[in-house]
Amino acid sequence: MFEYEKALQYPVKIKNPNPALAKFIISQYGGPDGEFAASMRYLSQRFSMPYADLKGLLTDIGTEELAHMEMIGAIVHQLTRCMSDEEIKKAGFDTYFVDHTAGVYPQAASGVPFTAAFIGVKGDTIADLSEDLAAEQKARVTYDNILRMVDDPDVIDPIRFLREREVVHFQRFGEALSRTTDRLNSRNFYAFNPSFDRPVK
Repeated sequence: MFEYEKALQYPVKIKNPNPALAKFIISQYGGPDGEFAASMRYLSQRFSMPYADLKGLLTDIGTEELAHMEMIGAIVHQLTRCMSDEEIKKAGFDTYFVDHTAGVYPQAASGVPFTAAFIGVKGDTIADLSEDLAAEQKARVTYDNILRMVDDPDVIDPIRFLREREVVHFQRFGEALSRTTDRLNSRNFYAFNPSFDRPVK
């Protein structure tokens, strides 16, 4: 069961609206490597995870990703509040505005709406944890790219926090994969599974 704390995990207080920044930061809300995809990936993988400690890890990180999605939503909202028609057009925010006004809609920076195809769930311990490691690195790279394009310290600060959390999640999933490989190797599971593999001659 989740408990909701009515505060952001890290404060978002942006003084100057800037819809041009919102156009690409939205990718971390609903893009292929964004927080919504991460949360759905981990909270879905947990059901088939055979180890209680790793099921707990997926639940913890998946829940934290929901908090990160909330932070990105707050950033996008604060960057797009009280825009004039001229600001919308000048920032190139008009195509988004026509479809969603200033609502926070899950899509990539390219305009592609969120889809379940963005998440990887295989039901195989090694495959899922490997997917998670790659996902955290792709999210970290996306934050790196955002930081290259932003000069507002009010935006940089929470984005740096989110980037740091991607690094921590990568480390936790790496530790989990190492523990899992040891467990599976002890049963010789991936070297030879008689249910599927032919013996090597």
